[in-house]
Amino acid sequence: MSGKLFWAQQAWLDGRWRSQVALEVNAAGHWQAITPDTPKPVYAQALSGPVLPSLVNAHSHAFQRAMAGLAEQRHAGEDDFWSWRDRMYGVALRLTPEQLAAVGAQLYLELLRGGYTQVCEFHYLQHQGDGQAYGEPLTMAWALADAARQVGMGLTMLPVLYERAGFATPVLRDDQRRFATDAPWVWRACEQINQAERPLLNAGVAVHSLRAASSASIKVLQGLVGDAAVPVHIHIAEQQQELRDCLAATGKHPVDYLCREFAPDERWHLVHATHTHPDEIKAVASSGAGVVICPGTEGNLGDGLCDLPSWLDEGVPLSLGSDSHVTRGWVEELRWLEYGQRLKLRQRNVAAQPGRQASTAERLFEACVKGSAAPAGFMQWGLQVGARADFLVLEPHASGLLGVPAQHLLDALVFASQGEVFHEVYVAGRCLMRQGRHVLQDAIAKDFEQAMLGLWESKHSVLL
Repeated sequence: MSGKLFWAQQAWLDGRWRSQVALEVNAAGHWQAITPDTPKPVYAQALSGPVLPSLVNAHSHAFQRAMAGLAEQRHAGEDDFWSWRDRMYGVALRLTPEQLAAVGAQLYLELLRGGYTQVCEFHYLQHQGDGQAYGEPLTMAWALADAARQVGMGLTMLPVLYERAGFATPVLRDDQRRFATDAPWVWRACEQINQAERPLLNAGVAVHSLRAASSASIKVLQGLVGDAAVPVHIHIAEQQQELRDCLAATGKHPVDYLCREFAPDERWHLVHATHTHPDEIKAVASSGAGVVICPGTEGNLGDGLCDLPSWLDEGVPLSLGSDSHVTRGWVEELRWLEYGQRLKLRQRNVAAQPGRQASTAERLFEACVKGSAAPAGFMQWGLQVGARADFLVLEPHASGLLGVPAQHLLDALVFASQGEVFHEVYVAGRCLMRQGRHVLQDAIAKDFEQAMLGLWESKHSVLL
């Protein structure tokens, strides 16, 4: 593509709104120059509303989109994370590569609509239904890569180390058979995906959790990664049972054990980290690692509430994930990130920082903009020279934003808006959604509907 020049009456730069902003995109789809206080150049494309940087969705299990909304009934006994997980395994055992591609395309389109332009796919659905490898071992990964390419979304693939069912169970359960990998497999997958050099596709690695991979295997993977500049993700401290099991097996709580045993650095991203002690948060801050919070899924699964004030006060890099995809937009994730704290502490504007950042929405959004690059393996993100030219154009006539003064625009977006608020979504300088629509959305929706019908015909419906 050749370079482009856009112009916005308002744009979010360096943590505040600036006026009359010229935004120049180079031929590679990255920001060449961003200049506020500039009258509109004659040849610039005027954007129709205020401009925001998009966010990276730092934690996704795309296949779980196929069960969003289908696990919300309880017919007997108690229902918790672990019973939900059993039902999720039933979905994982049935999906074909073709169905996964259809589900992934629908999801990625929805994430674009929700203000994300890059997604980190925590990918552990690897093998055939009987547990045997596909002829092409990365068949399921390529299905998701094809889905992202169809939509135009950036994708960071994170093949997952997954080798056992728990701290005291050294092998996988039978219903986990599609997930089996070892450290060399994961590193080969990462290298193969990066060597493909597909546009908007890169790879890192992931460890499913401390319970699902031995310390020895995690260290083997660390050795294979070496100094490579790739992100490393891990689920951690999501459930109280995990804390009890880790304490019994290692004598330490999960985040404490991780920091002591594996010395994470700025490439590491701790997903959930819901149940922590203050000293653990300080240890993460000292390491440079980031935390990925998934408020929608954590609420849906009854995980609990993180210590958001401490994560913010310690300056730990923060990003968002939609995880199981019961929510698929960052506006709702930020709203519930704050609302959870308000309900827990019975206070208002918990994330605000009087005297420095009085706006709750602005502080949370800016933290997530700054925290978006590293989980995806990037050096830069947002409206800054050198970063990929991804951005959002707000719908200026959205009911929650109409008539709102500029200094309250993000507050109104996060806490007073309903429905679709992004008029346009751009990736690498290219408009993928205009007036909330994607050019392929009807065909993608049709394929998704067919995949869902195949998965949820009557003989399967009792499984959830």
